[in-house]
Amino acid sequence: MMRSLYSGVAGLKTHQTKMDVIGNNIANVNTTAYKSSSITFSDLMSQTTQKASGPNASTGTGGINARQIGLGVRAGAINVNITGQGASQSTGNPFDIMINGENFFVVSNGQENFFTRDGSFYVDGAGNLAMTSTGYNVMGWGVDETTGNIKQDTVTALRIMSAANMTYPPEATSKAYISGILDKNDTDVTSANGKTINLNFFDNLGYSYTARLTFKQSTDPNKYSMEFTKLLDSQGNEVEMTDAQMKSVLGGGIAQTQESPTTISLNNNYSWDASGNLVANNEIIAYATDNTDYPYSTVSPAPTDTAEMAAENEKAIALIAKAYGYEGAASEFQNLLIPVEVAGENGTTITKNVSINDIIYDSAGAYPSLDTALGAGAESPGRVFYGYEVEFDSDTGKIVSVGGNSTTFTSAFNLADLGEGFTNFSNIEIDMSNVSMYDNKGTSTIGATSGDVNGLGTGRRLGDMIGVSVQNNGMIYASYDNGMTKLLGQIASASFANASGLERAGDNLYSATLNSGEFDGVGVDITANGGYMSTGQLEMSNVDLSSEFTEMITTQRGFQANSRIITVSDTLLEELTNLKR
Repeated sequence: MMRSLYSGVAGLKTHQTKMDVIGNNIANVNTTAYKSSSITFSDLMSQTTQKASGPNASTGTGGINARQIGLGVRAGAINVNITGQGASQSTGNPFDIMINGENFFVVSNGQENFFTRDGSFYVDGAGNLAMTSTGYNVMGWGVDETTGNIKQDTVTALRIMSAANMTYPPEATSKAYISGILDKNDTDVTSANGKTINLNFFDNLGYSYTARLTFKQSTDPNKYSMEFTKLLDSQGNEVEMTDAQMKSVLGGGIAQTQESPTTISLNNNYSWDASGNLVANNEIIAYATDNTDYPYSTVSPAPTDTAEMAAENEKAIALIAKAYGYEGAASEFQNLLIPVEVAGENGTTITKNVSINDIIYDSAGAYPSLDTALGAGAESPGRVFYGYEVEFDSDTGKIVSVGGNSTTFTSAFNLADLGEGFTNFSNIEIDMSNVSMYDNKGTSTIGATSGDVNGLGTGRRLGDMIGVSVQNNGMIYASYDNGMTKLLGQIASASFANASGLERAGDNLYSATLNSGEFDGVGVDITANGGYMSTGQLEMSNVDLSSEFTEMITTQRGFQANSRIITVSDTLLEELTNLKR
């Protein structure tokens, strides 16, 4: 009777333990990434009242089984369903991360590593990725500064919001391409000013600039000049450049001629006086000066300040161009070739085509004065330009050469070679292979784009971080408002041979044990064994309420039955004591 009494007590205790496990599961039904537990029972030792005996051949009797009376039940094991995947809960927070698979996040309190399936993270004040519940740092791998790739060595805290990561450095533009149609019947192309396109690019400090490139048609409609005419900063202000610098940006400063006959004649309202001044309606409007750097001015005496002299000279030359009825820009007027008589060999005189610009700035006195050279007018056989000659095939409309090169179809835009004041620029290689000369009803679509056709060498301004994203392999990328992305690190994961052997450490954390296997300090890429991470989601508890309630019912009945054993055993003891009456 005492044996049955103690067996009932053991049953009550064991079922109470099972009820404790069930109660803990139900309490954590909404705990992030909680893993449910289950308990298994095993019987206690048995009291053997008679040993088993074998059959006796001599007497013909059979064997007898052992007679054993059990002494109750105990909790055999409490197992954690640690590999059971919980359902996903969408949060929309990019730092909420769910592991799909059997791996664990690695987190640290600064002294030791713990493991968790709870991916509710945030960025703390130091820029580290950390758990929202405990503030423990999320561990991972950093980026090798040399290669830009993840360096999978000992895990460290992931600092993703460092000062270095908040911006993306600028880069100078090194490549560009020109594409589209250059229609030979486009009135812009055939005009004196030509067809102008803009190339936008960056220097290595991230400042943006716009280069104006102009295409002009020659007498041969299949040949065009490509010239650099102006450089503007991001505010639209023209960048000051010397005449020599302007000429050397395209084509290396080598003068080239283009056949483009032009007739210029002096308007009847204008004339030159004996001193070489330009007169309009008996009033001098452009004064000749002795300064060869700035030979003309709209005022007399000419100013002494260099900048003012340059401005006055520019105005005066524009007035001269207007006097000759030239419709293009004053700078184009200066590029016109004019036949003049110059000294030849052995005292002879020869006729030479000289640009108006060279006549104006003739410091050596090799050419006649401008008023003598132009007189009442002149027939210009063409013009001088500094840049590249671009030629098309008249049959196919495709480009056949750039600057005489019929293989690469590239031009060099070399600002970096200009020296002081332009050292922040990079020379730009311009690909022109996609330019064509098709009939487009008189409309050209030609345009310039920074970067090559694959987007390389585009250059960029300084970028500010505008977002952070986590890929399914745990790699963390930052995006910047200059269109760039940067790899900041990778979240490491831990894998164990026996994950059920991990020990709960509270706060959704686990510690490694001898039976789970040790953590090697490096971790594994989560995709190595088929797992992946999902952002904006959290793993829910894997507790099955229907199963827990069913287990609760069977536990209750087992508890009741064991209590009855105690009650009945007590009654039997009571009857035994009553025998004495």
